[in-house]
Amino acid sequence: MNISVIGAGQMGAGIAQVFAVGGHSVSLIDISQESLDRGLAAIRKSLERIVKKEKITAEQLEAAMKNIQTYTDMGAGAQDAELVIEAATENVDLKLKIFAQLDSIAPASAPLATNTSSISITRIAAATKRPDKVIGMHFMNPVPVMKLVEVIRGYATSDATTQLVMDLSRELGKVPVEVNDYPGFVANRILMPMLNEAMYTLWEGVGGVAEIDTVMKLGMAHPMGPLQLADYIGLDTCLAILNVMKEGFGRQHYQPCPLLVNMVTAGKLGRKSGEGFYDYSAGGKELIVSSSFK
Repeated sequence: MNISVIGAGQMGAGIAQVFAVGGHSVSLIDISQESLDRGLAAIRKSLERIVKKEKITAEQLEAAMKNIQTYTDMGAGAQDAELVIEAATENVDLKLKIFAQLDSIAPASAPLATNTSSISITRIAAATKRPDKVIGMHFMNPVPVMKLVEVIRGYATSDATTQLVMDLSRELGKVPVEVNDYPGFVANRILMPMLNEAMYTLWEGVGGVAEIDTVMKLGMAHPMGPLQLADYIGLDTCLAILNVMKEGFGRQHYQPCPLLVNMVTAGKLGRKSGEGFYDYSAGGKELIVSSSFK
């Protein structure tokens, strides 16, 4: 199957990897050649780790890499797509622009999926003339490791489109779960208020960064503390999702913590920027609380 993936960042590269390993032809599209080169390097590095674990062979690694072609032109990259998956930045206006363009470029028969973690599928579908073929395909991070795919039906998404995405997810070794189109869907509607509350707990001085994360890891059996997880997701992404849910529901408990707002404004975005609640300047193998919170 010909799969076009829009965006060569962490999520887009991960999505491209799992389809390429699964034997699909992947067109990885980004406006920046530099981003494409970084994405390919990240895919190769990820696959090399999998080879070391003896889950795939070196030959399978090279076959997967050959399955991926890169494009800086969306028209060239999506013109033969049988499925498009958009994995661009979590920005409403950007996604609406991309889907309007895709609608005029991709074959009329091709479903258009979005990896959005919170934005309305129905709203995105309205930017196209094929709302029945627009669907949410929300992979979890890191894509090659996490089993869940949250499959979100928009108001007009057809049964056929939904079944195709469900079947394809299973073929990739994932576990698809069908949900309906409301702000944050299921995963982030439950997760983000918890992360936000952890930030309020820190901001109000109830506990420190390491203390809050330790309580949740040891007391609630979470593999990663909420502040560490927020860093991993990206604090800018957390803020964007909370704002979508606040706007969509109009409920005060989705109000982003002022500490989160300030950190994003200051460019402290977590792992992606090298610092958030923790300091990743040494590579992030050891958890070091940021000097801002010591």
